[in-house]
Amino acid sequence: MENGKIKFILASASPRRKELIGHLKVPFEIMTLNVPEESSETDPVKFSLEIAKIKGEKVFEKLKSEHPGASYFVVSSDTIVCFENKIYGKPRDRIEAREFLKELGGNTHSVFTAVAVKFIHQGVEDEFSFVEESLVTFNAISEALMERYLDTGDSLDKAGAYGIQGPSLTFISKVEGDYANVVGFPLSRFVTECEAFLKKKFPQEALWLNLF
Repeated sequence: MENGKIKFILASASPRRKELIGHLKVPFEIMTLNVPEESSETDPVKFSLEIAKIKGEKVFEKLKSEHPGASYFVVSSDTIVCFENKIYGKPRDRIEAREFLKELGGNTHSVFTAVAVKFIHQGVEDEFSFVEESLVTFNAISEALMERYLDTGDSLDKAGAYGIQGPSLTFISKVEGDYANVVGFPLSRFVTECEAFLKKKFPQEALWLNLF
């Protein structure tokens, strides 16, 4: 298959996901739509998966209607933090960010990232999805260190009110599982899942990355 026949679309505005997908060294475009990121699910796996699918389906349907006959590989994702059956998304403000971090401090929590793929080629649609879990342990966070971290503004656009690749490393003591998953996209699992999915459709292609 000629390069560029399938368009790889990342349905996320996250700079962290953009950077991680960039490691694949394939051409891709970013496209996002304003959709309510809401779910009634209380199970973290189902919750994150529903949000990820909502993000991707809207983009997929728009592309399909505007460019009939084209081939698309639309990837969407959602990351949440979960501790003691409570789901933590992005904090509304500094006050909520402080509350999140107080609850997470001195404990081990789960980070779930759901990835959903919608695919269309020669008019045939297909999809797959998965959820990756990693465990993150925080030291107890002193009031002084808490305020110092909140002053950076790093907590406001991230699930659980922290980003693992930033100044929160001052109180993160351990990560179990895929580090990239905590950043916001489980890249190695994504590669494995894509290879299995696309190898069935294009058995003649030695490397699935060449499809884009």
